[in-house]
Amino acid sequence: MVDTDGRPWATLFGSNMIATVDPNTMILRQIETPNTDSRIRRIVVTSDGAVWYVDYQQGALGRYDPTTGDVSEWPAPSAAGSRPYGMAVDDRDRVWFVETGPSPNLFVGFDTVSETFVAQSAIPSGGGSVRHMVYHQATQSVWFGTDSNMLGRASLP
Repeated sequence: MVDTDGRPWATLFGSNMIATVDPNTMILRQIETPNTDSRIRRIVVTSDGAVWYVDYQQGALGRYDPTTGDVSEWPAPSAAGSRPYGMAVDDRDRVWFVETGPSPNLFVGFDTVSETFVAQSAIPSGGGSVRHMVYHQATQSVWFGTDSNMLGRASLP
């Protein structure tokens, strides 16, 4: 994931950290999230430069503000057992992710402006984890794949 300033961002899954590299100096910077037991799975960047992540272990959605260094977190709708994994951001800066803990998986939307969860839908394909998600602006949909050989598309409201 690359932010609006051209900095690449990555998750450090075996830890509670995300990382970025300054493209001019090539200096690596690691940012700790509040909970040492966190395990960050995926990240997206919104148009304001905020870095959003899902915490697989704690069942949370988080935001890191590179300008202020502030970190905020919201419990996912299914809380600790939610196991959020795949993640995408749309052209309205809404963050979408899938809770892989519940069966069937739960497709969740979060409005980054109002800071509220705005959508929750069961994924009818059932088992398997959604690991990757891609937003397609032309159709206002999110495409995703599961590890149980299913391909899905969610039309966004």
